[in-house]
Order: sequence, then structure tokens, then C-alpha cells
Amino acid sequence: MSEVTILAFALVALIGIATPGPTVLLALTNGSRYGVKRATVGMVGAVLSDFVLIGAVALGLGALLAASEFWFSVVKWLGAAYLAFLGVTLLRSQGTLDISPQAPQGAGGGTPRSIFMKSFLVAVTNPKGYLFFSAFLPQFIEPTLPQPPQYAMLALVFASIDFVVMLAYALLGSQAVRFLKSSGTIWLDRVCGGALLALAGSLAFYRRAAN
Repeated sequence: MSEVTILAFALVALIGIATPGPTVLLALTNGSRYGVKRATVGMVGAVLSDFVLIGAVALGLGALLAASEFWFSVVKWLGAAYLAFLGVTLLRSQGTLDISPQAPQGAGGGTPRSIFMKSFLVAVTNPKGYLFFSAFLPQFIEPTLPQPPQYAMLALVFASIDFVVMLAYALLGSQAVRFLKSSGTIWLDRVCGGALLALAGSLAFYRRAAN
């Protein structure tokens, strides 16, 4: 795999990742509610999901979802339901900030495990991710060379860019709360919650491409 190929892949990946989606919206919300340090836990969950998705595509799961209406629908509705749940949760929140170092030991949605699982599950239950990688990755794979190392390289590049973009969103969220009063943080939660609900709706109406 040439450096030009990797660079082209990185550029296209950056454009796709920077466009606000569920994981970057969660990074923004986590950064504003819990601070960048704890938001990083969610970023790790999202990055792990990148490796899971790309690994699944390399093993053929993306092709299975593209070919099977049943399994595509199962993953689609699980993903839409979870996005809707997160959106409603944010819409009902009171904009409470929780950035103290001791807070991760407490109960509720701000625990490291909860932050990690939200970001991880949002990605792995989205069939659009599998179909996207199934269509996107093979364009950068050299068929005459061993494929596993190439998929591994693309996964590392994609995950690295994903982490940097999410970190930027988390920093934006953490800085935004410095200028927002309590009503402002509630407004931020409402915007992110509404965006997640919109994404849930778009996923619910998403259709598998006809073969």
C-alpha cells in the first residue's frame, strides 16, 4: 500500500468523520458535561468500535448485511432505538455539569463504563457504518497484496483521525461551558439530543441498497 493511497484515504476519512455524527456529538456532549479527561473514555469506546467495524467488514459482515434484509433490519432497528434513547435522555436532562475528579466513582450516566459503552454501542449498532466501510475500504485495498495488513493499516489511520476529531469536539464542548450559564448547558444538551433523535429517524428510514 503506497503512501499516496494512505494519504488519499486519510483525507476522505477526515471529511467523513468531521461531519457531525453520533460519536462526535457524544464527544461534544461528554466534553461539556464531564470534561475532556472523562470524555476520552468515550473516545476510546468509539475507536474500539472502528476496529470492530473494519474487522467485521474484512471478515465479510458488511457483505452479509448488504445481502440480508433480515439482519440489516435487526441491526438497523437496534441502532435507531439506541440513538433515540440517548436523544431522549439528553432532551430530558437538566444540563447538570459533572467535571469533578471524584465524579467517575458515582452512579449514573457519568461513570467511565457508561461513557465508554454509549460511544461503543452507538457505532457498532449502526448498519450504515458496516455498509459504508464495505463500499469505502475496498477502493484502497490492493488485491495483489495480502489484505489483512492493509485493512489493519486503514483501521489504524481511520481510528487515529476519529480520535483527533472527537478530541476537538470534546475540547469545544468543555470550552463552551465556560461561557454558558446553567440554561446554556441545558440548551446544548437539547441541541445534541435533538440531533441524535434526527439521526435515529434517518436511520429508521434508511434502506438497504437493492442488489
